[in-house]
Amino acid sequence: MAITKEMIDRINELAAKKKAEGLTAEEQAEQKALYKDYLAAIRGSMKAQLDNVRFVEDLSEEELKEELANRTKKV
Repeated sequence: MAITKEMIDRINELAAKKKAEGLTAEEQAEQKALYKDYLAAIRGSMKAQLDNVRFVEDLSEEELKEELANRTKKV
């Protein structure tokens, strides 16, 4: 699930209401579900980013030259 502006706005609304006056049982359940979805999206994004990390020390000299050439092409 992707993080949307509406999702973040609702999380913030519920957090403010919880601090100001408290939440109903339904709102608590909604907040818990929103937090769960939000954290799952963050974890998924972080995992995808880390899966694309390549350690330069592990590359051969030829692979390193190719990697650097590819990076300069993208810029």
